[in-house]
Amino acid sequence: MSTSARDSVFLQEMGIGPLWTLRDGAAGVADEAYSDELAAPAQQAAPQPAAVPVPTAVPTAVPSSVPTAMPTIAAVVMPPPPVVARAAPPAVSPATSPATDSAWGEEPPAPPPTDDEIAAMDWAQLKNAIANCTRCGLCKGGRKPVYGNGAQQAHWLVAAGASTASDEKARQPVSGEPGKLLANMLAAVDLSRESNVYVTNLIKCRPTSANGGDRAPSAEEALACRPYLDRELALSGASMVLTLGQIAANALRGKPLQEALAGARGQVHELAGVKLVATLHPGELLRRGADKALAWADLCLAREHDERRA
Repeated sequence: MSTSARDSVFLQEMGIGPLWTLRDGAAGVADEAYSDELAAPAQQAAPQPAAVPVPTAVPTAVPSSVPTAMPTIAAVVMPPPPVVARAAPPAVSPATSPATDSAWGEEPPAPPPTDDEIAAMDWAQLKNAIANCTRCGLCKGGRKPVYGNGAQQAHWLVAAGASTASDEKARQPVSGEPGKLLANMLAAVDLSRESNVYVTNLIKCRPTSANGGDRAPSAEEALACRPYLDRELALSGASMVLTLGQIAANALRGKPLQEALAGARGQVHELAGVKLVATLHPGELLRRGADKALAWADLCLAREHDERRA
């Protein structure tokens, strides 16, 4: 077989037609030889080594003879990952899990301190207990407790009734104009809030009416706050208690809060082993100036029975 015929057979086997043909007589010879080669049985052709196709430039269009189906690749099945046994979380006992107050997981407020717990507090603990108190309804949202102030080691303890709007704003008991008058009253008997008098309100949080104004406290509110004043008296070491107004005088003597102050004035009472004298509240004296003489008599009575000044 001629070289030209062999090339033609090779191209035919590759599925590629002849790239060129001879013209005139040469073309006839080539066609005849090409026909003879095709007519010859395939088994008579001498076996040829497998030809390695020579890479050519990639055509701009994909030939129609290029197969479109990709060869089938056997799927590789990966074994499932090993299952690692996890220890179950420890069971939480209902008794040890903290109680919550709402769906947000907030802890409920601590229970209010008992009378015995208050009786064992120091000044810092007492102030903290008042700040977080929940012993009565006045302790609900928006509360601004008014702490006592003055000399923590005192000769006299001056106790007013309930905190007022003025006290709440000033953050101290018996404030504003009544506070100024109280300072003058104490100075008349050689005492002062700065040096030897501790001033406090029996009810630390201001009782308010429906319209937001001041109101008289209830017996329950006075009873709830009473242990705080008892502890203030014990910590201060005062030897005389001077009450201002009807609420403080009656609550500390165990009387109905509505009882008239006149029944308490002019006498020396006792509170936890300490002498007590009742007088009018400076706020009342500002409204009724003629009653200042009564207050002066009460101050003189208290000074006379003050053991430290006898």
